[in-house]
Amino acid sequence: MTSASHTLLDPETNDVSHSLLEDILAILVGTLLVAFGVAMFKQAGLLTGSTAGIAFLIHYQSGIPFGVVFSLINVPFYWLAVKRMGWAFTIKTFVAVSLLSLFSGLHAQFAHFGPLDPFYSGLVGGLMMGMGFIALFRHKASLGGINILALYLQDRHGIRAGKLQLGVDLLILLASLFMVSVPALLGSILGALALNMVIGFNHRPDRYIAM
Repeated sequence: MTSASHTLLDPETNDVSHSLLEDILAILVGTLLVAFGVAMFKQAGLLTGSTAGIAFLIHYQSGIPFGVVFSLINVPFYWLAVKRMGWAFTIKTFVAVSLLSLFSGLHAQFAHFGPLDPFYSGLVGGLMMGMGFIALFRHKASLGGINILALYLQDRHGIRAGKLQLGVDLLILLASLFMVSVPALLGSILGALALNMVIGFNHRPDRYIAM
């Protein structure tokens, strides 16, 4: 059963429609989950892939806050988002990127970690970030950068978003081979696998149908 307050399926576009409140809650929850995973990775000295991975590399090398770097890297990708995905997607993505930049700093003020095992952090942090991405993807938002490219290629050419993300993530991790210890590198790879496994298994538009 569906009602005006529930998720609806547009009969013309075969697309899922959400209310404004549902979009707001999903973006808040999704960015909070991703930001918490980022905080775990940072504490354990891990790296991740995609745009966040590039931001981590610059942050570690320069000391510039992760949130500032992440926001700046995403600026060029908003053009592709507007051109290929539309204004609604771009606005949601801009909000999500801004919230992640904010939350990545706030988590450090409220959550204080002791030493974290790199494999535990990679697995749990990766799973949390993956679920955060799913919340954003299902409400037609992303965290910019490679996410925009992955969603565009999946929608237009049928290339699974999870597979593309995994390939890019592994390339970034390999590029950072000499920046982290072997345990941290292995934990980072485990995190990338966990994150993209969640996306690959769950981001299936053909299965996401309102009931």
